[in-house]
Amino acid sequence: MTASASSGNAGFINFLSIHPLLGIGVMLLFGYALARLVQRIGLPEITGFILAGLIMGGGGFAIVGETAADDLAVITEIALGIIALTIGGELRVAKLKRIYHSVAWITAGQFALTFVLVAVFLTLASVPLPFVLLLGAVATSTSPAAVVSVVRSTRARGSFVDQLFGTVALGDAVTIAVFGVVLAMLPVMIGAQAAVAELVFDSISDLSVSIVLGVLLGFLIYFTTRSEQNPGEVLILTLGFLFLSTAMAVSFGLSPLLMNMAAGAALVNFSASGGRVMRALEPLTPPIYALFFVIAGTKLNPAILFSAEVLLLGSLFIVGRWLGKYFGSFGGAVVAGSEPGVRNWLGMGLFAQAGVALGLVLLLEAAPELHHIPALPPGIVRTAINVVLMSVFVNEISGPPIAKYAIARALKLEER
Repeated sequence: MTASASSGNAGFINFLSIHPLLGIGVMLLFGYALARLVQRIGLPEITGFILAGLIMGGGGFAIVGETAADDLAVITEIALGIIALTIGGELRVAKLKRIYHSVAWITAGQFALTFVLVAVFLTLASVPLPFVLLLGAVATSTSPAAVVSVVRSTRARGSFVDQLFGTVALGDAVTIAVFGVVLAMLPVMIGAQAAVAELVFDSISDLSVSIVLGVLLGFLIYFTTRSEQNPGEVLILTLGFLFLSTAMAVSFGLSPLLMNMAAGAALVNFSASGGRVMRALEPLTPPIYALFFVIAGTKLNPAILFSAEVLLLGSLFIVGRWLGKYFGSFGGAVVAGSEPGVRNWLGMGLFAQAGVALGLVLLLEAAPELHHIPALPPGIVRTAINVVLMSVFVNEISGPPIAKYAIARALKLEER
């Protein structure tokens, strides 16, 4: 890039920095344009949003710098809160009674096989055991945002979608729990003095508190909205409680994903009118989702692929994850006696990876004591983070189109 071009690009960035709404406006418009473009070649719109972010972020033309993207972190938190509430809203007891057996076996199969394969592959590559276990846990996560976005864009309905949502919700809940326990036991695994029982208890209690508070939140939303007939007022009340719960979870080290997921599940099971809250949220979600994926795209950087170590470990991580997700889901569906569409295609709907994985790996980055432990190889934390970032880069771009294809094939089998 020439000096004049660099100067021009810097000037444009400074122009966008005049007001945050300029950056948001450009993200929405550019994201929309690319979303329409990729839809013409059969890709889901989410792919266009992510590509728009990639082009605008540090991995592309750096139109949106890291500082600007960080300033918009609240939008990411809002989107994840709405997504978690939506996923939880699909967990109706009446519906789960029909599919819980299948969802439980599929979740167990894909979680266990993904964890084991990634752990084995990384162990063969001489990654230290603590990080083998942590990365194995991160690998089991699925991006609920991508799954929800693809399902909504395809307007898919049916048993396959119900089981896909159920597997994503239960799988990510188990992922967060296992990662929390492994992270709590990390000091023990590296030889530090620590009370194992206390560490595990603290981790499990945080997750339990998240779920209990989420159920209470669902009660609050239900009781305050049950007599409201105006969708606008329902939306105001719901967002108010959603923002409070997300802020509370982030501030006190709880899980906003589990809290809002529990709230959504509680809400739709307390009353048949719980669906009214979900419908009130629908008009708000398209621009929030679009910004969420554009911002996620700005955090992707192809430069991490130029490190030989990260490329090797990242490839092992991705391949192990793909194999575990697909064949673990297939095996669980076979044991459960699931229909052919679920058995053959549900695993491919679980490839996308973003928000949950990034949230978990940021916990490692935020633990400064891990960066200065003599028993660990120098830079292992940074390497582990880059391995996950590479997986997110690959899976967030390839996962949604694969999920769209899998959903289409599964629904064709259901129609027969």
